[in-house]
Amino acid sequence: MTIQITPSSGAEVGLRPLPPFRPPVLRDAVAARAAAQAFADHIAPLAADRDRGRILPWREMEAYTASGLGSILIPKEHGGPGLDHVTLVEVFEIICAADSSVGQIPQNHFGVLQLLREAGSDSQKRRFFADVLAGHRIGNAGPEKNRNLVTHNTTRLRRTDQGLRLSGHRFYSTGALFAHWIPTRANDEEGRPVQVWVPHDAPGVRVVDDWSSFGQRTTASGSVIFEDVRIDSEEQIIPVWQRADVPGLAGPVSQLVQAAIDSGIALGALAETLAFLRDKSRPWVDSGVSRAVDDPYIIAEVGRLQIDIHAAQAVLRRAARLIDSIAAAPVTAEASARASVAVAEAKILTSEVALETSEKLFELAGSATTRAGPNLGRYWRNARVHTLHDPLRWKFHLLGNWHLNGALPARHQWN
Repeated sequence: MTIQITPSSGAEVGLRPLPPFRPPVLRDAVAARAAAQAFADHIAPLAADRDRGRILPWREMEAYTASGLGSILIPKEHGGPGLDHVTLVEVFEIICAADSSVGQIPQNHFGVLQLLREAGSDSQKRRFFADVLAGHRIGNAGPEKNRNLVTHNTTRLRRTDQGLRLSGHRFYSTGALFAHWIPTRANDEEGRPVQVWVPHDAPGVRVVDDWSSFGQRTTASGSVIFEDVRIDSEEQIIPVWQRADVPGLAGPVSQLVQAAIDSGIALGALAETLAFLRDKSRPWVDSGVSRAVDDPYIIAEVGRLQIDIHAAQAVLRRAARLIDSIAAAPVTAEASARASVAVAEAKILTSEVALETSEKLFELAGSATTRAGPNLGRYWRNARVHTLHDPLRWKFHLLGNWHLNGALPARHQWN
């Protein structure tokens, strides 16, 4: 598969998504992996430049859509390929090894699709799955921008004489800037949580690029402001409050993607380490060897890093297979909990190995790796920022409470 990408320029900042166009449907895992690899091969050469200049990947995201990867989880009964979650993991790993900022942008696209699958009506599924197959990207308007609990919600959907109106201020909105649909959480007039699907170009919608982190710099995970936005149809409202006591897999699927992003960062950092050691690193004076790759301590550390990555990947794939098996039957509370536990185990290992591998890049390959030119520091910066998505200390608590006390994990998008 060939994907044509024209490099983005700083002048493109502030553009809106192009009108949707229908991409191919990738009918099997082989096609999905090939599409992911083709996309990764094209975005990798400019990854350092995009990070250095904070050049937002407008054209790259159009190319992502053109690849067909956005529809790989659409069920077969709705015209999609219905691929499994192991394939989803592999796709994110491949792309994030090349550029984890670009790779993170579609994360909420898949989390939202899982919630739609579980909580949407038949007509909502037909509409929004068809939109994705037609090339629509889904973003996310994240938590409230306030100092309260992350679940605190002041975004309101209210009925007026002019119809339904939405108002609120959200943050951590990864993918929203590049999206055609921007779903958000709101409370209806009875205080019940709903998910509202908002067109990106609806009057009153402002997507603000105020993301300023030192890592994952080009995800544009900033603010979305809804100012008295008219919601044209009840079909754009998913009553998620009806799912409050219903077990599902939306949280585990969302976390599975996060773990795959970290795994991809580790893979990319290790590849950079090996390339630098082979081509540029000098051996230490006391090593008695003429090439850095012959240093016995470096050889041993590379072996250890590789097995740590393999172990994390194995647990990640086990979690993906478990989600697939659970999804094939009605989801019980115990099954949903097992999925959350499995993904928590994977998230711990992928987070740790992403941080370890991106740090070892400098220790093993030497001081030349810190030079500004290759911008290799982006691997550690990206790993450090992305692994803060949800704290590992609470993953350990989840696992300990499950194994020790039989406590089922709380059901939300971080579990």
